[in-house]
Amino acid sequence: MSAYARMAGEILARIRESKPVVHSITNYVVMNSTANVLLAMGASPIMAHAPEEIEDLSLITSALVINIGTLSKPWIESMTLAGRLAIVAGKPVVLDPVGSGATKLRTDTARGIIKSSLPTVIRGNASEVLSLSPQGGTTRGVDSIHSMEDAVDAARSIASSLGTVIAVTGERDLVTDGNRSLIISGGSPLMGYVTGTGCAASVIVGAFLAAEKDAVTASAAALAFFKLAGERAAAEAKFPGTFWVKALDALYEISPEELASNARISEQ
Repeated sequence: MSAYARMAGEILARIRESKPVVHSITNYVVMNSTANVLLAMGASPIMAHAPEEIEDLSLITSALVINIGTLSKPWIESMTLAGRLAIVAGKPVVLDPVGSGATKLRTDTARGIIKSSLPTVIRGNASEVLSLSPQGGTTRGVDSIHSMEDAVDAARSIASSLGTVIAVTGERDLVTDGNRSLIISGGSPLMGYVTGTGCAASVIVGAFLAAEKDAVTASAAALAFFKLAGERAAAEAKFPGTFWVKALDALYEISPEELASNARISEQ
């Protein structure tokens, strides 16, 4: 058992004990599914975007996840406000730059939130992360057209320049702060056939950040947990619909001890 795997189990145990409230300003597509992910793993979700309640929520929640999947001007204003208030309140922030690189609005919004809020962790696929580099990049809709390996240098550079953590998810995941880089293995190809699995990864990272201040360790542990759930689900399901139901069950069933024994986190 590696030190990172042991830590993953310890963080999951703290989540189950403390049941952190994770505030998600997220997209219409995944509101229900990501709320269920948080509930299944032992956290508490609140999905709210009205600007009138953002300040109150910043005081009572444990972490904030901003997901730009379905944008509108009022929601962008709420995301920006929530990010600023979370930083003031000392709460960790996760940015999921869904589809950044696909349209100017998405790329500009992601860059704007990074500038105003400086998220603790930016979790995206390889194309989304590449779009945030100075050189920019494009993608096809919300799906990545690049591999994690294509984004390693950009992820490290962005993390170093911003002083944040970048988590690139895909067949294998990369977590880096520019100095430390961890690789997370596991999961299942079926995860790519269910909408919002990347969004699910982001809220899981948010819950782990609520229980662990080291953002590199928390992010790697969260992604290892999700990949283990995917592996377990795929062992019982052949098709996407059943797979997702089994994945939710696995998020509920996996114990801290099982995660510590099976998390596949290695230093790069």
